[in-house]
Amino acid sequence: MYLIIMGVQGAGKGTQAAVLKDRLNIPHITSGGLFRAMKDQDTPLARQVQQIMARGELVPDDVTIQIVRERITQPDARAGFILDGFPRTRPQAEALDALMADLGSKLSAVVYLHISDEEAIERISGRLQCALDEKHIYHRQHNPPRVEGVCDIDGGQLFTRADDQPDSVRKRIADFHAKTRPLLDYYREQGLLLEVNAEKAIEQVTEDVLAALGVAGA
Repeated sequence: MYLIIMGVQGAGKGTQAAVLKDRLNIPHITSGGLFRAMKDQDTPLARQVQQIMARGELVPDDVTIQIVRERITQPDARAGFILDGFPRTRPQAEALDALMADLGSKLSAVVYLHISDEEAIERISGRLQCALDEKHIYHRQHNPPRVEGVCDIDGGQLFTRADDQPDSVRKRIADFHAKTRPLLDYYREQGLLLEVNAEKAIEQVTEDVLAALGVAGA
């Protein structure tokens, strides 16, 4: 199954993609992960990306689609994948369609996790990250630490990242609506869009996503 998972930051894409990854036995491919991997590789494409990023420039669409092509043609992705963070714009979506056609396949579905802007701001701005291990994440309301400001696991100081501050969150949400939200109509017209209310409990959202995809055992 070839999937795209979409939604504003805070919609729960990573949480739901982890379930789909295990249930469908396909890789969860994030745009951020692809670019981070380029930093440690020594290939012509990786060196090109490193030079672009060193100049502080955005990686252009043609280079990004090359990176995506390399990743989704790897053996573990041949039977399917979950794309997260790509495509972000209509030109990228059209390039992905062309790429899939070149590979003799096509997208199966696009899962859109819908939450309100207010819910997204509350979820993200309430996050707390451990200074000693970025994987240790808490939330002021939904998952608070036992001791305020202190990581339960390693005792590290908890803090709110700069890009999780409300003003930064609002800017990213506005960017999503301006650039990425138009893709919903693009995929709706193709009959691929599956909209899921992601403001419910995580387990219920998971059930709704699996049911929308027609996955057995949902």
